[in-house]
Amino acid sequence: MRIGLIGTGRIGTFHAEVLSRHPAVGSLLVADADPERAAAVATRTGATAVTVDAMFGGGGLPDALVICSATSAHAPLIARAARAGLPAFCEKPIALDLPGTLGALAEVEAAGSVLQLGFMRRFDAGYAEARAAVREGRLGRLHTVRATTSDPAPPPAAYLPLSGGLYRDCLVHDFDILRWVTGREVREVYATGSDAGPAMFREAGDVDTAAVLLTLDDGTLATATATRCNGAGYDVRMELAGELDQLAVGLDDRTPLTSAEPDGPGAPPKPWPGFLERFAPAYEAELDAFLRVVRGELANPCDGREALHALRIAEACEVSRRERRPVAMTEIPGG
Repeated sequence: MRIGLIGTGRIGTFHAEVLSRHPAVGSLLVADADPERAAAVATRTGATAVTVDAMFGGGGLPDALVICSATSAHAPLIARAARAGLPAFCEKPIALDLPGTLGALAEVEAAGSVLQLGFMRRFDAGYAEARAAVREGRLGRLHTVRATTSDPAPPPAAYLPLSGGLYRDCLVHDFDILRWVTGREVREVYATGSDAGPAMFREAGDVDTAAVLLTLDDGTLATATATRCNGAGYDVRMELAGELDQLAVGLDDRTPLTSAEPDGPGAPPKPWPGFLERFAPAYEAELDAFLRVVRGELANPCDGREALHALRIAEACEVSRRERRPVAMTEIPGG
């Protein structure tokens, strides 16, 4: 197959390396708003650097497109791919707001094209096992879920105004995986946040730490917490508690957690430093799944509307934090 990739930043470079060595990819085209960066990645991976416009014509369309560009370009590129009849994989989010998300999804639906979203946790072995345990009833009636995402250090200050905020940029992964693992929908959220950390968060109108209480449609209670300031390392976990058993995702010898008990485990010698290291196998698996979707071997495992569901939860959190009240999902448009 001939695959096109737009966006050669950190995650785009990672995806280009994965695609370049995939046996189903015969040739790889890469493009970026910065031609020099695209050329460097092309040299590194054996790909061909082209312009974005050339990706949609000129030398002929690729068989599929992988979108890793800046967030502001996601929706226009999704729409352009749909109109060209190109199956597309896109890193989350589709857009930072509901109108932009709904507009891009309308383009995909009108064209009848394929859009797979990059919620990589769905392809992580631990989360997949947790989903199976819940669906098979091994935990009994699920009553509590605890999810956490903790970054080891804040992103650059310039990124914050473009990120959409902690709920849309970071916790949206927890909202998606909560739905996927439990098979339930969120009925209500109550969210709060703190900007007591670095001043750049206050200046951007964002928070560096957040906590959300989510009530699912079967009465299960879930909490989701996130911070940009977890100096111990990158920590992404989910704990599921049922009437019969408990299960933890993300608990291993690299989890940046130290026991306070005299005989408990100490700090790991090599904690997870970031998301690329922690989820590398999942990123590879989601791209392999996309290529199988393009070849007609697999149903789309993460359709674009999944991004809409997660974004609506993040939007409800923003309303809740701002108005300091519980917010029912029925209050958020796009459902």
